Amino acid sequence: MNRLIVVEGPQGTGKTTLANYLRESIPGSNLYRLSGQKDKTITGRDVSIKMYHALLEYLKAMESVPMDLVFDRTFFTEEVYARLGYKDYNFTDVYENLVGEFVKLKYDIYFINLYLENTKIFEERLDRVHHNYQFFSVDSSVKQQNVYREIANNLESKGVIVENLAMDNFDVAYNKVKKLLKIK
Repeated sequence: MNRLIVVEGPQGTGKTTLANYLRESIPGSNLYRLSGQKDKTITGRDVSIKMYHALLEYLKAMESVPMDLVFDRTFFTEEVYARLGYKDYNFTDVYENLVGEFVKLKYDIYFINLYLENTKIFEERLDRVHHNYQFFSVDSSVKQQNVYREIANNLESKGVIVENLAMDNFDVAYNKVKKLLKIK
């Protein structure tokens, strides 16, 4: 079975870095970078619903293609941002439906939840130029980290292979993910 690898976590944990590493390390893989959409209103919710349902249809269509899929963010981020009040709407009902369909997909599904043990590292990593979509702060990233952990725990109970991966040291993290995904 092909692998579906989702890399999630708060800003500053190294999602892009790890997703790029996976793409380069896994032969026959494809990397998708989803950033959500900017509209935080109820209209944005409707767009997100359509977008993520279309994503699930795409994933179903790709089940028979001999390729591992790596995602840098998906609908999990939408749920985290909505739970924390960064959106003007609740997404949980849609999220639960999406998760129900997600866990039925015919892939070996890996959810790699990134976090930092030393939250002071957020200060260094967040001290860079960002777009204006979401406010970047250490406090925001720590709050996100906690919600992502809750999500990861829930996914694990549904049969998804979950790896809570500390990204304080990239080399240590790469070695752990290489073992998890049996990367040479």
